[in-house]
Amino acid sequence: MGILYLVSTPIGNLDDISARAIKTLAEVKIIAAEDTRQTRKLLSHYHINASITSYHEHNKVEKIPYLLKELENSDIAVVSDAGTPALNDPGYELVRAAIQAGYRVSPIPGACAPIAALVASGLPSDKFFYLGYLPRKKKERQRLLQEFSELTSTLIALEVPHRLMATLADLAEALGDERQIAIARELTKIHEEIFRGSIEEAREYFSAQPPRGEFTLVISGYQAPSDRWREDHLRREIQNLLDSNCLPATISSQLAKKSGWSRREIYQIVIEMRNHP
Repeated sequence: MGILYLVSTPIGNLDDISARAIKTLAEVKIIAAEDTRQTRKLLSHYHINASITSYHEHNKVEKIPYLLKELENSDIAVVSDAGTPALNDPGYELVRAAIQAGYRVSPIPGACAPIAALVASGLPSDKFFYLGYLPRKKKERQRLLQEFSELTSTLIALEVPHRLMATLADLAEALGDERQIAIARELTKIHEEIFRGSIEEAREYFSAQPPRGEFTLVISGYQAPSDRWREDHLRREIQNLLDSNCLPATISSQLAKKSGWSRREIYQIVIEMRNHP
């Protein structure tokens, strides 16, 4: 029985590939590639003559049975267009199918943009939560960011250039302008850039510098203010906002940023006060 190798490839600089990865790509019978054109450039650079077949989101249904059949007698490598396969691409579905069919799956570690951005961000890396690509639709994106607004772990997300400014605005609303962020683009390439600062500063910077390339966002986790408001003070502020016809979700989000209380705690008090004035 063959082995399914998950081979990490460079995210920019072609030198960022291991000797083991090169050896594996040269020895397997078939390389299943998300982008065959990109993979051919890599193979040509290292003088590897290999058989390539496409495997991506739009052909995975018919390709998985074919690749499992090939695994009966030979090894196969899976690569994404850049970085670690099976992360934010349909490779994980092939991995799952191979495991269920009893085949061995072996990772060949290497470049990974989210991890590269995290370790260079200057933000805590002992605990982090990976969000992948953020939702395209504004309401879904805002809902997701609100859900994780009080997570103390560092957040990592991917974003495309034409949505970056909208996403930064949503981050400011959900997390607060002062939350720290690192924004990485073109990692390992000639024009590598990592912005570090507050979300407010990032909005100012990218308003003047039109976003180009895909971005990895690394966002600091939630930290409660050192001075937590007394409950009577909090209730007075809630009442003022209720008198102004603010919605409970708006009140809890707004006050959580400065009171030291969590959104959930504030929301419960708002509902109690609204139902029992």
